[in-house]
Amino acid sequence: MLTPVVDPFDTAALRRRVLAAWSDSPARFREDANAEEDLVRGGYRDRLLVELAQNAADAAVRAGVPGRLRLELADVGGGGEVLHAANTGAPLDADGVSGLASLRASAKRDEPATVDWPADPEGPRLPTVGRFGVGFAAVLAVSDEPAVHSTGGGVRFSAARTRAEVADVPALAEEVARREGVVPVLRLPWPAEGAPPAGYATEVVLPLRPGSRAAVRAALEELEAELLLALPGLAEVEVVVDGAVRTLSCTRTRPLARLRDGDRTTTWRVEERTGELPAQLFADRPVEERARRGYTVTWAVPLDDDGRPLPLPVRQVVHAPTPSDEPLSLPVRLVAPFPLGPDRRHVAPGPVTDALVAVAAEAYADLLAALPPDPAVLALVPRIGLVAAELDAALGSAALDRLRTTAWLPVAGPDGAGETRLTPDRAAVLDEAPDERVAVLAGVVPGLLPAGWSRRDGAPALAALGVRRVGLAEVVEAVGGVARPPAWWARLYAALDGADREELGALPVPLADGRTAPGPAGVLLPADDLPVERLGPLSLRVAHPEAVAPPAARRLLERLGARPATAAAVLADPAVRAAVEQSVDAVEEGWSDADPAELAAAVLALVAAAGTAPGELPWLAELALPDGGGAWAPAGELLLPGAPLAAVLGDGALGTLDPDFAATADPAALRAAGVLATFGLVRAEDPDDLDVDAADEWADAVLDRLPAGTPPPPWPPLTAVRDLELVADWAGALPLLAAVGEEAWADVLLDGVAVPGYLRWWLTTHPVLGGQRPDRLRAPGSRELQGLYDEAHGPPEVLGRLRVPATVADVLADVDGALDLLDRLGDPARTVLPPVLRTVYARLAVALDDVDVDPPPRVRVAPDRVADPGREPVVVLDAPWLQPLVDALLVPAGGAPGPVADLLDLPLASERVQATVTSVPARRQPWPAVPGAGLAAARLGVAELTGEVAVHEPLLAGGRPVPWWPDADVDHVDGTPGALGRALAWRAGVWPLRQALAEAFAEPRRAADLAAEDAVG
Repeated sequence: MLTPVVDPFDTAALRRRVLAAWSDSPARFREDANAEEDLVRGGYRDRLLVELAQNAADAAVRAGVPGRLRLELADVGGGGEVLHAANTGAPLDADGVSGLASLRASAKRDEPATVDWPADPEGPRLPTVGRFGVGFAAVLAVSDEPAVHSTGGGVRFSAARTRAEVADVPALAEEVARREGVVPVLRLPWPAEGAPPAGYATEVVLPLRPGSRAAVRAALEELEAELLLALPGLAEVEVVVDGAVRTLSCTRTRPLARLRDGDRTTTWRVEERTGELPAQLFADRPVEERARRGYTVTWAVPLDDDGRPLPLPVRQVVHAPTPSDEPLSLPVRLVAPFPLGPDRRHVAPGPVTDALVAVAAEAYADLLAALPPDPAVLALVPRIGLVAAELDAALGSAALDRLRTTAWLPVAGPDGAGETRLTPDRAAVLDEAPDERVAVLAGVVPGLLPAGWSRRDGAPALAALGVRRVGLAEVVEAVGGVARPPAWWARLYAALDGADREELGALPVPLADGRTAPGPAGVLLPADDLPVERLGPLSLRVAHPEAVAPPAARRLLERLGARPATAAAVLADPAVRAAVEQSVDAVEEGWSDADPAELAAAVLALVAAAGTAPGELPWLAELALPDGGGAWAPAGELLLPGAPLAAVLGDGALGTLDPDFAATADPAALRAAGVLATFGLVRAEDPDDLDVDAADEWADAVLDRLPAGTPPPPWPPLTAVRDLELVADWAGALPLLAAVGEEAWADVLLDGVAVPGYLRWWLTTHPVLGGQRPDRLRAPGSRELQGLYDEAHGPPEVLGRLRVPATVADVLADVDGALDLLDRLGDPARTVLPPVLRTVYARLAVALDDVDVDPPPRVRVAPDRVADPGREPVVVLDAPWLQPLVDALLVPAGGAPGPVADLLDLPLASERVQATVTSVPARRQPWPAVPGAGLAAARLGVAELTGEVAVHEPLLAGGRPVPWWPDADVDHVDGTPGALGRALAWRAGVWPLRQALAEAFAEPRRAADLAAEDAVG
């Protein structure tokens, strides 16, 4: 005998009422069947686990306990599986059973939409989502025999038993047949035996329909902990599949919620709003909804380990409060009790929805304002262009409007985001915003956001918010009126390095003297050697050293037109030169307020730092310095106190620098500025710019040394010594000049020709050696000029540098020297060495070839004799055979009788003597027949002599005896060896070999011995 099943919920009465209604009205049966089918196939398809979780959450909320849900897929053998869903909270009661069996009459009609949560008295009221109402129809998607076991009793539903019940009603059988056996399962409950697992109040048991097992298994495996965000009453879900347990939990520490899925924990930032909507908003809603005006709106976004938001994939759905089919383009989770349409899938439009959208927008703005001030928040700003549906557009537009009027954007500080928050209309971002640039501009550009907020990926969000973008030109304008220390400007310049220079032309630059330049162009960037603190009197635009210390800062300013400013570069500045050149006039005429002592100190400090050499910058000599008499004079006209130069100059030639001023100044700088201790150097690029005595005369003398017809070549850099004309004591001055350095003594190379530099030329052309000009003396120990020039005496180092002439060639190198030598040759008080006399006139003729020379009144005819052509006959011997017939003094021609005759304006011997051979030869013979002809030929370097010789006894020409006489075809001789040698030498064109040839004819018997002697050499 079977024990009857206990029926605590009187399910039999429920069945009788339903069956009676169906029997009385088969259309009602049809309506219930259609309604249930709509729910299973429509609003609650794919919602099985969500609905089970929702029921568990509501049970926990009603019981005031943390909700727990256990979902276990169990194998019952024979290939069958059962899904068990056990939950804590309020157990199933009679109202719940009634709700399960009433497709559209939820048991929670009279319950509030939100309730207090005893587990968290300080938190917001929790929403009641739904419990054992129409959503339970979701179980029919996987099971035909669902059952609910609770601590107060159980209930089951069965498709098979329902079909059996209606089969006995003829009026319904036909409808069941038409529906192919499909019946409304949840309308007829039966009592069920069984109890929930220990620790749980209720368990839903779902024997799975064949074909649904894979879907259930997949749904369990894919169940996410994020579901708990929409069900705050549910703290934990335990999922068991094939014996493996996975625990999903949610721990709330407002405003954070920590979701755990197994070993993985995710922290979410939650923003909630709880309240009650006005009753009038529900006028168009179903009657049973009108009393449920309470709401809880929740936004949630996951955070990374640093508390920054991790946006969800853009395509989300609205949770109302469980997932709907309403798309959401915001990358966050939204849970809100939007009214749903009959399909339970889409939000119904209307005043309630509009009011909840407004609440959601306010909460969303507060959510973003509460997040850390990190640019990742910009990914949460609504993008209107991405909206996917009407509700999505309304949410995005409302949230964006709220964000535009909420002070939530962080203001940049020196180290990132500061504490102040601004509304977007007061905020700004840089077009280009490296961290360093934003940090330095924080507090300068109003409302500037931190650097990361201007990244390219955040631009659309900022544009949607209406945040102002600031370009470089506006940055420059903003910094134009700020007062900041130089170090701040250095940071700014370094941060702007690499920016577009077109917009930075008006970037201010703080100057070392406290002024501010309106732009970098022309500003001087001080190098380490620049004495910035001393430069005030020069009024230069020198950037403050601290402002340009970083290399990046200097690099930027240089790109914008600033100039590197070493001490040498500043000295080259036209403003410095102008100040120096006008300094004396400024003092004397009183038109400048500048202190000349400070100006002098500034310039000398620059000179010292630049290491300027004396004479390197000639204009420095114009610098006004105090002299010993209390006046101001150009530096180049002053001597250092105790200067060696003072002892050799004439009285009053130059002033002396004030001793007190000299004691405080750098001696090297004073010398570089032109103040003299010894002789000063002057430099120029051209003789016309060489401000020294007789510079033009030196240039002419130099050009005279170049080959005739040579156009003036370009001049190399020139160095000269100044003040030579002021010397009074040359004995003391020459040692000083010997020490001035090689640069001043060096030759000048013009067109490949080395010519004397200015110093050597000036000294050699002035009486500086014992009252005589050095170029009119001869070098000590030299012989070639002996008798013509007096020997020079003086310090060897001085004489070596002066290059006192030692040879005729030294004298002839200069035109004036050659002219002087021509005069000296006619001086009867002087003598000439015979070897010198032989060629000296010929060499003078070459040296003075292109010079208009007056003939000398006296000419030298012998080493110790001169002649006056105006009083006695003097000729130049051009034909040596005429010598016996010339009745005049002879000038040695040195192989150039014509040029010598022209130089001295004398006749040639051939012009004075006209004669022919008048004697008859005693014999004629060929030259090879003359005794000694073989040795003569050897000495001439030919194989054999040619031609004919006529021997006279004696030889007469013009009736007078001569030793030899050349003719066109024959040589006439008197037969002597000397005559033979001269005749042969002249005919062969080797006049200097005449004595050697004469020897060959004088001793023909010794030809072999003489040839052997020749072979030795």
